Amino acid sequence: MAWDWSVVWDYRELFYRGFLNTIILTSLGVASGLVIGLFLGLGKLSEKWYLRIPSKIYIDLFRGTPLFVQILLIHFAVIPSVFEFIGRDIPGPFFSGFVALSLNSGAYIAEIFRSGIQSIAKGQMEAARSLGMTHNQAMFHVILPQAFKRILPPLGNEFIALLKDSSLLAVIAANELAYAGFTTAKNTFVRYPPYVTVAALYLVLTLIFSQIVSWLERRYKTD
Repeated sequence: MAWDWSVVWDYRELFYRGFLNTIILTSLGVASGLVIGLFLGLGKLSEKWYLRIPSKIYIDLFRGTPLFVQILLIHFAVIPSVFEFIGRDIPGPFFSGFVALSLNSGAYIAEIFRSGIQSIAKGQMEAARSLGMTHNQAMFHVILPQAFKRILPPLGNEFIALLKDSSLLAVIAANELAYAGFTTAKNTFVRYPPYVTVAALYLVLTLIFSQIVSWLERRYKTD
């Protein structure tokens, strides 16, 4: 009974939805994190204190506290409070998971952007400014395109790390892979097959995305 693999087939729809939702949540989290991280990274490098200090506080807060705690706080406290205040129905755990992953990813991606931008020689900015570009034009047309090639490896690592960290969303009953395994084991009292299946699917996803990242690194390789 402990190795009754038929339970995985019986709950295949739950695993299928969990598989897709894991990919969707991770992709949306990283996509939103890229936007958040870009502005936070630029803010932390800004000479203006009212941009630099809030950016640093945000980054330190989300990097210095466990994602597990952030998920609980956002799902059970922040989002209910916000939606009750604006008079809207409280969304489900999928939305909470998306918000938590995005905010957490943004803090880590901000540091990736910051280090990438700082790795570009200062002469690049000076040369762009001498051609008549503003600081913002030089940043977005000269510095960031070069920095992007250098930050591809850590961005890929962040995607894979967030993919695995998304399993923490099972605690709020977000319908992703880990929750599919937990629900199957709970309902059937069969332990090994559901959790082994979940581990195998995470491994498959990790290997696939690792290969994609490796291809992108070769495609945009810098000397």
